[in-house]
Amino acid sequence: MSNSTPANPASVAKSISRPKDAAAAVSSVVEASNPVQGPNNIVAPTQMTGSQAIVRSLEELGVKDVFGLPGGAILPTYDPLMDSTKVNHILVRHEQGAGHAAQGYAMVSGEVGVCIATSGPGATNLVTALADANMDSVPMVAITGQVNSAFIGSDAFQEADIVGITMPITKHAFLVTDPEDIPRVMASAFYLAQTGRPGPVLVDITKDAQTSQMTFSWPPKVELPGYRVVTRGHNKQLREAAKLIAGATRPVLYVGGGVIKADAHEELKAFAEFINAPVVTTLTARGAFPDSHPQHVGMPGMHGAVSAVTALQQSDLLITLGARFDDRVTGVLSSFAPNAKVIHADIDPAEISKNRVADVPIVGSLDEIIPQLIEACQTRFETEPQQDLSNWWSLLDRLRETYPIGYTETHDGLSAPQNVIGRIGELTGPEGVYVAGVGQHQMWAAQFVKYERPRSWLNSAGLGTMGYSVPAAMGAKVAQPDRVVWAIDGDGCFQMTNQELATCVINNIPIKVAVINNSSLGMVRQWQTLFYDARYSNTDLNTGHGTARVPDFVKLADAYGCVGLRCERDEDIDATIQKALEINDRPVVIDFVVSADSMVWPMVPAGVSNDQIQIAKGMTPEWEEED
Repeated sequence: MSNSTPANPASVAKSISRPKDAAAAVSSVVEASNPVQGPNNIVAPTQMTGSQAIVRSLEELGVKDVFGLPGGAILPTYDPLMDSTKVNHILVRHEQGAGHAAQGYAMVSGEVGVCIATSGPGATNLVTALADANMDSVPMVAITGQVNSAFIGSDAFQEADIVGITMPITKHAFLVTDPEDIPRVMASAFYLAQTGRPGPVLVDITKDAQTSQMTFSWPPKVELPGYRVVTRGHNKQLREAAKLIAGATRPVLYVGGGVIKADAHEELKAFAEFINAPVVTTLTARGAFPDSHPQHVGMPGMHGAVSAVTALQQSDLLITLGARFDDRVTGVLSSFAPNAKVIHADIDPAEISKNRVADVPIVGSLDEIIPQLIEACQTRFETEPQQDLSNWWSLLDRLRETYPIGYTETHDGLSAPQNVIGRIGELTGPEGVYVAGVGQHQMWAAQFVKYERPRSWLNSAGLGTMGYSVPAAMGAKVAQPDRVVWAIDGDGCFQMTNQELATCVINNIPIKVAVINNSSLGMVRQWQTLFYDARYSNTDLNTGHGTARVPDFVKLADAYGCVGLRCERDEDIDATIQKALEINDRPVVIDFVVSADSMVWPMVPAGVSNDQIQIAKGMTPEWEEED
C-alpha cells in the first residue's frame, strides 16, 4: 500500500464539496428548513376519514411500497388502501416478515421502509423487527391499529400497549386518538425516522381515529421541540483532529455503518486516500470502502481479519467514523487499542464517549464532516507535514500476506460452506445484494463475499435476529428489482420465516435463497465444540446429510411454488449457482449440504482481549515476527 499515490488535496476537496451547484444549494436549504418529506404537494382542506388520511399521507410522503397484514383494528385503513394507485401493498404471511421486509427495503434504497399491522398480537409480532432496526439504525415507520380509545386500558380484545412496549426500542412511538393529528404525526414519524441517526418510529392509531371524519390538508405543520440535528462539525474540533492525524504514525480509519447511512462512501474514499491511512470496515460497514482497495485491511471484530484486529490494537490513532465501539469489535474494552488516541465523529452525540472516551469528539453528519476533515488536514499539513506511514504499512502488509482470511478443507467429504458462499459472491458479482441471517453463515458471508459498493450487504448485526434473511431479502428485491438478491441463510434461521416464500411467489419477487445446511444451529454448535467439550445440547436440526431431513428443503420450496435445488458435491457448486442465476421468474431455494464441523475463523473468544485472536483452534499469530 505504501506505493499508492496520495490524492491531490485540492482536487479531493473540489470533487466532494457540497452542494455541487446552485440548484443543490437551494434544495439543501429547503430540506433543512422543511421537515415534511416527499414532493410537498399542496392539498387544500378536504373532508375524509382518518383512514383515508393515513393512506393520503403515505401518498404525499412519496411512499411506493408497504408490507403488512390486516386485522380488526387496522381494517378501516385497509379499505381505502385498496383504492390507492400510488401505494403498493404487499401482503406478508407474518408481521415479523413485514418488519424485516421494511428493513431490507430501507437498507438498499436509503428510503424509509413501511410496515402495517393490527393491534395486539399483530403489533407485538413487529417488536423483534423494530428492535432490530433500532440496533442497526434503519429508517422505518411501523403503522399499527389500536382498539377504540374508550377501550384503552380495559384489556379489550387484542389490546396491547404497543407504544409502551416499543418506546425503548424505537426512536419514538406515537399514539393517535384524534384523526386531525394524523397528517402531522405521519409527517413527523417519517422525518424522525430518516434524519439524524436513522431509526424506527411507531405510529399507533386507534380504530375510532381511523373511522372518524377529519379535515385533511398538506403539508402539515411539523414541530418537534427539542429535536435538532447537527450536521456540520465544530471547526475547533476539526482542527484538533487534523493535529492528531498529522502527528500519528499508526492511524486507522475505524469505519462503521454510519458512513453508509450518511451516503458518505465517496467522501470516505477521498479522505482515506488523502491521508493514506488503513481502513477497517465493521460488520455493518461492509461495502462502505471497496474490499479491492489496497488500503482496506479487512473487517475487525470477534471474527475479523488478523490484519484489521491488529491494526486497531496497535494503532496510535483511531479515526472513528459512524461506529459505536461495539463489544464484538472491541473485545474486552479496557484492553482495546490501549495506545490509541480517539477521534470520534458521529451524528448521534449519545454514542460519543459512551464506551470509549473520545479525545476529539465531533458531532455531525459524515457526508459533511469528512470533507471538513479533508480541508482541516490540508491546512494542517501545510505547516506540519504528515508522518511517514511506510513502517506502519509494512507491518500491515505482512499481516495481510501472512494471515489472509481462509479455511481448511473438510474431513467428512461434505462441502466447505466457505467455498459455497465464496462462489456465490464470485459468480454473482459486486452488483448483487447479499442478505444474511445470523450465525456462522452470516460471518462467512461477511468474510468470503467481496463487497465493492455500499448497500450491497444486509444483515442483522446488533440484535442478531434469526429469521431476518428471507423477508429482508424480499424487501430488498422490491426496492431494487433489477438486482440479483441472495438470502444467504442457515437451516435454523430459514425455518423461522420461510413462509415469506409464499409472499415472494404470489407477488413475483424472485429472490434466491442459499440455505447453508449443516444440519445444526451452527454458531451455537461451534461454541459447544470449543467451550463445552463438544456436548451438543439441542443443536442438531436433522435437516442435512444422513438425517431424517425434516423438512426436506427441496420439497418445501416446491410446495411454495419456488424452484428447489440441492447441491451435495463440490463439483456441482458452480453449476447449481449458475442455474439459480438463470431463473428470474420465481424464487429459487438451494439446499447446500455442507459440513457441520466447519468453523468460523479467525475468532476472539468472548471475554478476552483482542490480542488473543485465534486463527484456528488453539493457534494464535506469531506476533514476534511482526514487531
